[in-house]
Amino acid sequence: MACCGSEVDLDSVPLIALNMNVRKKLGLYLNPRTAVASDWMAMAEAMGFTYLEIKNYEPSKNPTGTVLEEWQARCSDATVGKLVSILVEVERNDIVEDLRPLIDEDVWKYCQRQKKKAEPPVQVDEVDSCVPRTPERVGITLDDDLEGTPELFDAFICYCQSDFEFVIEMIRELEQTKFKLKLCVFDRDVLPGSCVWTITSELIEKRCKRMVVVISDEYLKSDACDFQTKFALSLSPGAQKKRLIPVKYKSMKKPFPSILRFLTLCDYTRPCIQEWFWSRLAKALSLP
Repeated sequence: MACCGSEVDLDSVPLIALNMNVRKKLGLYLNPRTAVASDWMAMAEAMGFTYLEIKNYEPSKNPTGTVLEEWQARCSDATVGKLVSILVEVERNDIVEDLRPLIDEDVWKYCQRQKKKAEPPVQVDEVDSCVPRTPERVGITLDDDLEGTPELFDAFICYCQSDFEFVIEMIRELEQTKFKLKLCVFDRDVLPGSCVWTITSELIEKRCKRMVVVISDEYLKSDACDFQTKFALSLSPGAQKKRLIPVKYKSMKKPFPSILRFLTLCDYTRPCIQEWFWSRLAKALSLP
């Protein structure tokens, strides 16, 4: 494979070059226990893990991913080339053949990043307070690539916990159907441990094209929803970018929030328009 004008020795490329997409696909191949092909245990044994270590990794939801992380952390020779060799050693040439284009692409991107780092800067870096510079804004979602482009979404979903069942329905209708949208659902996609307000503002401003606000009586009591709504509105004064889309899915006892009354509502409570509800919402979220 050519990279930076020369052939790349995969044994010189550290395992960190492989992004989450390739690691997930490895898990899809190796996590299932089967009698007809080597699984993650065979790979772990070839990597030098002991029987007790392998048994301790077994309860993991994604043992393949766990083994790769541990191997990367403990072994200086944990390289892409070594991983490919191990897969061949345990007779999983099928995985190597299927994933080789993705592996080559990740290696090429890694080489480009390394080349760029080695080049002297043309000028002093631009001073911009909006650029994330703190560790808490790196690796904040489940599928973030720490060495590459942050995970991006079509919409951030603003909701309170009592409305989560409707959020689940929204996921089914917008992500798992023909619309194929990508939603940022805090409880599902955000990794624990960081400041809620910091990562929420980062997601709304830089990672999500739009924000869907699930309106209910409970929403009106939520400090988190109030912050998220006002922050999103501040990014698009007068709704010029159609950044914020309010959704009402059940009747309310309290008045509709005045701060959102100037925005066109997507109302699921009206039976006469429910037939078009999801397609209208999906179309709005798909706008550039």
